[in-house]
Order: sequence, then C-alpha cells, then structure tokens
Amino acid sequence: MGLSLDREDFSTLPGWADDSQAAAFAAFRRSAEHATRTRAYRTGSLGLCHSDFAPAYAAALSIANSESGYSSASEARSFFETWFRPVGIRLEHPDGLVTGYYEPEVAVSDAPESGYRYPFLRKPGKLIKVPDPDNPPAGIPRGHAFMIADADGMTCCPDRQAIESGAFAGEGLEIAWAKSSIDVFFAHIQGCARLNYADGRVERITYAAKSGHPFTGIGGLLVERGAVPADTVSMASIRQWLADNPSLAQALMWENRSFIFFEKADVENPYLGPVAAAKVPLEPGRSLAVDRRIHTFGTPIFVSATGLQDFDEPRPFARLMIAQDTGTAIVGPVRGDLFAGCGSAAGDKAGSIKAVARFVILAPAGSEIARQAGHEQ
Repeated sequence: MGLSLDREDFSTLPGWADDSQAAAFAAFRRSAEHATRTRAYRTGSLGLCHSDFAPAYAAALSIANSESGYSSASEARSFFETWFRPVGIRLEHPDGLVTGYYEPEVAVSDAPESGYRYPFLRKPGKLIKVPDPDNPPAGIPRGHAFMIADADGMTCCPDRQAIESGAFAGEGLEIAWAKSSIDVFFAHIQGCARLNYADGRVERITYAAKSGHPFTGIGGLLVERGAVPADTVSMASIRQWLADNPSLAQALMWENRSFIFFEKADVENPYLGPVAAAKVPLEPGRSLAVDRRIHTFGTPIFVSATGLQDFDEPRPFARLMIAQDTGTAIVGPVRGDLFAGCGSAAGDKAGSIKAVARFVILAPAGSEIARQAGHEQ
C-alpha cells in the first residue's frame, strides 16, 4: 500500500489554528464515554488501541459540562494539543478523497395509501450475518456479510430488484411508506432517515442489515454511459436525472443490487444525527465515516481539502473530525465521508462534497504511531 506516517506539528498544520474544535470535542467525548463505559472499540490495522486512548478518554470524561463541548475553541484546541500528536498519512498513490452524507427527511404514512406506496423494510428474521465473509458457507459468494437461513439451508438474500418486486411480501416487514421510490433509494444510500408523519410525529430509521449484494454507485454508471458529465455528477444531478427519466429510473436503481434494511430509533436530540457504527450519535460537521478495518473509531482526524469550502466559513475546508461511522464505499486509509447533518440543507451540502483531501490523524501521545512519526523519542 506504500503508506508513510509523517510527523506534523500543530503550530504549522495548515488550517488548524482557524478551526473551532469545540464541537469535535463534544463528539470525541461521546466516543470516550461509550468506549470506557460500554465497550472498547475494535483496533484498526493502523494499531491504535483502547489503551492508547485511555488517558485522553479519562481526561475528556473528567471535564465538567462536556456534553455541549468546551465553552471556547481555544480550550478544546488545547485539549487535543495536550493529549494527541498530529501524524500525516501519505500514500504513494492515490490521493485522499472526501465525500459527504446526511440524514434525509422523508414524508411517510403508516399505511400504504394513495400517494404512499414505497416501503422502508425491517430486517427479515431469517436474515443472519455470515460469520466469516472471507470463508462463507457453500453457495454464499465470498464477501457477502448477510445470508438467509431457513429450512432449505443457507442461501443468498434476494437483491434490490427481487425485494422491491415482492420477495418478502406478506412478512410484515414494512415500517412506513413513502411517496417516492427515489426518496427511499437515497435513504438506502445514506443508511438512515427521519420519517415525518402527517400527524406531526417524527421517527428515525437507522441501518439494521443489508442484502449482502455488492454496492454499485449509479452515479458512476451514468457517467460511463454519457448521461451525466463526470465533472458535474453529484447527488443533486443524479436525483435530477432520475426525476427527468422516470421510464429508466427504476431499472437504473435496480442495478445497485445492495438493499438496506432498517430499524426504528428515537430522535432524542433533533440537532444530532443517528447513532451510527461507533454507537454514538453523529455530530453534524464533525463525525467522519472511515474504513473501520484501518482506523479505530474515536480517532480524531484533521481533514483538509483546498478544493472544498468549509461548511460554515468562507475558507477552504480544514477541520477536525472524529471517526464515528463507516460505509461500504469508504475504503482505504485516506478515504472519508463527512456527516453534514440532517434535512434538505444538509443534503445540499453533502451532495456537493467530492474533493481531494489530506488526512492527519491525531495519535494519542505515547502511542506507537506517535513514536514512529518521531514525536516520542
């Protein structure tokens, strides 16, 4: 992979002094609380383990009024500068890449009625995890994470087209019905959604399982077929193409055979996103989806992208993020997905994010990675 770990210094790290790290601290503290009081995070292949983070976790949990973060950016910045050392990740090829995701809001009904006929589904009871996707049971393709276990043995789960054509009809898996198959499809891509009912109720659905079939990005298919120029492809342009080509839209969406099953979750804090892979609510603008095989959840990662504007300020994107989620398309040490928040405005932000980026991990002081980069002698 040709990965190098390069020493960086906070004093010369471009964009570090301009960032406001208070919200990043609030996100980090939630991970500290989960890892310390519930379950430690699995160590990624970079080697950052729970014992490396333990001193910083303890320090974060000892600070009063930490749920909303420090009262000032300078205090939060000082915390990270005290307990961590910046280490740049450099690959021979390719450059780092960031994209964005968000929590959609979808108008729904409890029942299939006029205008509402596209369901969100719960996980089927007979859908189970493949114990070892690298060595699956006979008949299950290598890499499949889920399979059907029934009287006939182990079989592949139906794919998107089969499921949406009724493969699980009559099993009572429907959570709610939406007006648009496109809205349902994009909720699958994001892995979550807020459901708005006509009576004012708001519920949340989050990822529970998937069909196991490989994910195919339909944006890439549109580019390959010359339907959308490569330099303009985005979430917005893909949605527009689907809306403009209703006779072709369903077939294109079915080419992404991966299908997501959901479960209900509470909306305890409207500002925060759903509880994601790191088992804590996502912090808008500060939670980052990473390759969990490489990065350990809870790791602070400073992401800079000169070709991307910051979410809140008229300057290039350079802000501290916390590794708190993952995704099928997020592969490699310098690949990240920025959580932009909830609702249509966040969707506009997320849909425009695709940029070359630089990743600097904040390795706990005293960790082996910090020593390898020359911070600790």
